[in-house]
Amino acid sequence: MKTAIFPGSFDPFTIGHADIVRRALPLFDSIIIAVGINHQKTPFFPLEKRLESIKRAFADEPRVSVVAYTELTVDFARENNAQFIIRGIRTIADFEYERTMADANAELAEQKIETIALFTKPELAHVSSSFVRDLASHGHDISPYLP
Repeated sequence: MKTAIFPGSFDPFTIGHADIVRRALPLFDSIIIAVGINHQKTPFFPLEKRLESIKRAFADEPRVSVVAYTELTVDFARENNAQFIIRGIRTIADFEYERTMADANAELAEQKIETIALFTKPELAHVSSSFVRDLASHGHDISPYLP
């Protein structure tokens, strides 16, 4: 069984994130959307709200599960028998960061976990969690950017 995790803080989970998951579904038997908890950061949206909104977005897809985690992503993947980590890439800066993380994860996992990068659709490239948080903090409607 091919299992992948899609890790992130998802603060919030955007239409770009949802698109990456939907496009990755044909590649895997199951996808775990893993909402990372970093106790050194203060999230804009509460964890429970993030988890619930993602679960709602994929309520029609039994191959997608949503969980929170605190350990290293590679350790979480191993604990959940995931062979793949899914990452979305919007920009060249994302590519550089994700390449470094993929190399580090492969080393930590002793090459047993592969990172799969999917490029964001051009029409969604401007949508980021930080962009959505900024809109929300200024009282703008963020619903067009959420699944």
